[in-house]
Amino acid sequence: MHEHPLVELAADPKVRRASDFRAIAAGLKGADLALAFEQEVRAAPRREEGSRKHFVAYSRRLVGDRRPARDGEHLSLALVEHCRRTSSGIVLPDGKGSLDPLAAQVAFEAGRADLLGLAPGDRLLVAQIRFVPPGAARAGTGDTPLAAALEVLTRAAVASANRATLAGEIAEASGRVVADAPVLAALIGSPRYWELCRRREAQKGAAWIHELERIARELEEASGISLLFLSIRLEGDPGWSYPEGWPVLDKAPRLQPAWEASAGRVRPKAPPRPKAGSPVDTRVEADLSRPVRGYAASESYAPGDRISHPTLGLGVVQGVTGAAKISVFFDDRKVLLVHGRPAAAPPSVSARA
Repeated sequence: MHEHPLVELAADPKVRRASDFRAIAAGLKGADLALAFEQEVRAAPRREEGSRKHFVAYSRRLVGDRRPARDGEHLSLALVEHCRRTSSGIVLPDGKGSLDPLAAQVAFEAGRADLLGLAPGDRLLVAQIRFVPPGAARAGTGDTPLAAALEVLTRAAVASANRATLAGEIAEASGRVVADAPVLAALIGSPRYWELCRRREAQKGAAWIHELERIARELEEASGISLLFLSIRLEGDPGWSYPEGWPVLDKAPRLQPAWEASAGRVRPKAPPRPKAGSPVDTRVEADLSRPVRGYAASESYAPGDRISHPTLGLGVVQGVTGAAKISVFFDDRKVLLVHGRPAAAPPSVSARA
């Protein structure tokens, strides 16, 4: 196994291509991702006690006003600020607790985690945000849901490797204790982000959603790591403002599932309907009230007749097909035979002489 298997997989061009990522997801197993996660934990850089902190101040120069290229970062800062001001977390859609983001843009050696905090049961929470404003016509190129999911798992692995130092910073910031439990990783997208993911021609249908749901389920069964796909609803466009030179939410946010419960249900394809005017091929059963008849081209037969052919065996007449022809089933093989042809006239006396 490579030193950073999740990083390498997330960088695979097929994972980042809308037309290919579903096929890659179909080949991924939750147990294999759990092993890759463990390898990422082992290989992750660690910040020892007393060294640089993970919770670092975000540059005020970058948050004084709206910068669309940094919308995801600004939203993460606004969420933490909202939870700090209200002293409450963001309720999960299943009603089983809330997510409590305590820090945004948390510094790791291999990149930043958009949100870090606590999940129900005081589990360590790591979340990545994908924000697309309501009026956007397209999402980011090369940023498929699978690539985003692998990104958040990579950040979660680094957080797990640095659990002790992060727990100290969380205790310092909030007075809370991190439970000794597998991490909860969340991919949080704006409604428009998920909508655009599903509108791409190559991503229409339930197949990719089905695969991501399966991967998350298998991963939790194999390792206890939870991977959630969530949608965050905000009031307004984009949903925050800068009254104090810092992003502040206009209204309380709401978490919902990224897609409806039935979205990942793959339905079997219905058999193709016969074309209008095409005959429906139904099997005619033998009429047992009629005796078996030997086959002769000069004889005439009706559907349901049983005929004995010298080479094909016993068959059942299905119907008349074309001029002077019948279709006959011999076992599972349908054969066309001639019938009703006039018998050859016997030679005349003069011809015999």
